[in-house]
Amino acid sequence: MTKKCTITGKKRNNGYSISHSHVRTKKIQQINLQNKKIWSLTYKKWITMKISTKAIKNLTNNIKF
Repeated sequence: MTKKCTITGKKRNNGYSISHSHVRTKKIQQINLQNKKIWSLTYKKWITMKISTKAIKNLTNNIKF
């Protein structure tokens, strides 16, 4: 299974690791995925999803009490 957020669709990022002598080697920046239980209104049950921490923050900010 790929490391991909099920809500936002975010995935890994390619970048460079730069040494002191400015030699660049490729590296992969992984996404910060967390397993989270979310209540589904359509299925009326808890669903476990792999979502990014930014998506978790957006979900908690959009809840109105």
